[in-house]
Parts: sequence; structure tokens; C-alpha cells
Amino acid sequence: MKAAQAASLLLAAVFLPMIQHAGAQEYPSRPIRLIVPWPPGGITDVISRGLGAALSESLRQQVIPDNRPGAAGTLGVSIAAKANSDGYTLLMTDVPSHAISASLYKKLPYNPLKDIEPIALPSRSPLVLVVNPRIGVKSIQQLIDHAKARPGQLAFASSGPGSITHLTAERFIRDTGVKLLHVPYKGGGPATAALVGGEAGMYFSCISAAIPHIKAGRLTLLGITSPKRSPLYPDTPAVAEAIRGFEMGCNTGFFAPGGTPKAIIARLHAEAMKAVAQPRMKELLAGNSAEAAPYTQAEFKKHVADEVRAWGEVVRAAGLKVE
Repeated sequence: MKAAQAASLLLAAVFLPMIQHAGAQEYPSRPIRLIVPWPPGGITDVISRGLGAALSESLRQQVIPDNRPGAAGTLGVSIAAKANSDGYTLLMTDVPSHAISASLYKKLPYNPLKDIEPIALPSRSPLVLVVNPRIGVKSIQQLIDHAKARPGQLAFASSGPGSITHLTAERFIRDTGVKLLHVPYKGGGPATAALVGGEAGMYFSCISAAIPHIKAGRLTLLGITSPKRSPLYPDTPAVAEAIRGFEMGCNTGFFAPGGTPKAIIARLHAEAMKAVAQPRMKELLAGNSAEAAPYTQAEFKKHVADEVRAWGEVVRAAGLKVE
């Protein structure tokens, strides 16, 4: 009996990697659902559609974006976390919001580090601090002075409670001592529209959503959250010039449900990296002031874990908690 068991274990050790490799070679054999937990119009949606189109060609199966907004991205992530781990349900979401949720929510229906497997980081870009021109400020210091003169009256928009746009503003509040009114929306597109319409006075926006309105004069650009000034806007100061160490990013990550076979994860990582190297994806990223991060799958996984720890500190410092 022991000899038979040993033989079975030996055969499994020999043939299991071959079976897994064969499965990855056959994958995919049907269309893939790509969950986007944000409304259409924001940078995550734009990048998701671009990557989905590129992967549809390379994988020879349709990769279909499925927008599932709500609860600062956690609704869509929850759907992905509960999906079958077979590579036919994938996820694109911004990494900071995904990381923030780990500390923000008391009863999150999934574990951001265990139930969602990082694949690749196709896009990273800074946020921009923009204001409605009607409030009449032209610099970050003028904004701070304006807010301090009207405690609790200046409203800031966000793409949802606990989102990166919310927590970045909370850090702004902490670092400057101002008192602001939070007005949350269901995604970056609605938040930008609200700012343009005057429902809010300021917003830390993903740069892609703000650019058309900045160019049209509908929004005033005050600062950019990269460590230094952007070549696109060399006359616009980094927020860090006014608030030391103030650096944030709008990074869009590619994920799968936890437990997805390693061979499929490796295949998807390789295809995603090929996709972002294509001229049209480079053009799409550049047009949204973004770039691909050349992380291996293991490096991206570590990056997500690091983000969970870093944003946890911000959440706790702000004293935030969502039931």
C-alpha cells in the first residue's frame, strides 16, 4: 500500500505541472469578464477598455468590461472575489482604493490580500488638485487661506467614501489644518462633473478626467501630486512644494480572484505587459498622463501589500471607519 501511495505521489509530482501548463495553453476557451468597480469615464474605466481590447486580440477571446460601481469600489471587487477562480472573471481597479478598503471597512466581505490576486500594474499616474474657478483661488496657499477663512464651508468632491480622492483630501486636511465639507459621488466621472457644475469647490482628481476641463478653463489646476513637476504642466507646482512629502498616485491594477491557477496568472501577466508595450496602449497611457509599471507579478503583489500598510496609517490617522 505504501509503495502504491508513493508511486501515486510521484506521478502527481511529474504530471501535475504538465496538466497546469496544458491548462494555461488552452486558456481561454470562452469570453472573459473584466469587472471595473467604477462608472464609465474615469481613468480606471478608460485604461480597462484599452487593455481589454488589446487582450481580446492577443488571447483571441473577447475581454468584456463590466462596470459595477458602488461603495468606493468594494462592490465590484466583492463580485470578483466571489467569482470562480478559473481566469474567466478578472478585475481592474485602482490600487489605492483597493488598499484603503482593508482598513476603512469594519466588515469587508473579502480579504484584499487573500481573496484578490495581483496580476500586473498596467497604469500609474498622479492626481491633480483642481478647483472650480468661481472660488477665485490661483494657488495652493490661496486655497488654504480661503478654506481657513470659511471653516467647514468649502466642499470637496470625492469618487466615494474611502476612495483615494477622499483619503488624499483627508491628508490635505490633516497637513494644513483646514476644515472642509466632504461631498462623495459614485466615481470619478460624477465627481468631476459636480466640480465643474459648482456642487463642490475642490477635488483631488485622477489627471485624465480633469485635463479636458482644465484646457477648456472649466477647472483651475493648482497642483500635481507627483514628487516633482510634470513635463506636461511645467508651470504647475507639485503639491509637495507647498506641503512637504505630499505624494499620491492613481494606479490602476489588474487582478484575478484568489486561487486562480498560477499558470493562468503568469499568462495574463505576460499578455498584459505585451499589451502596454504596444504603440496604441502607450499612446492611450500617455494621453492620460500615465505609464505602465514594469513590475513582475511578485513585485506587484508586494506593492499591493505595501499600499495596504501605508494607507492603513492614513485611515487610522483620520479616524475613519465605515460600517
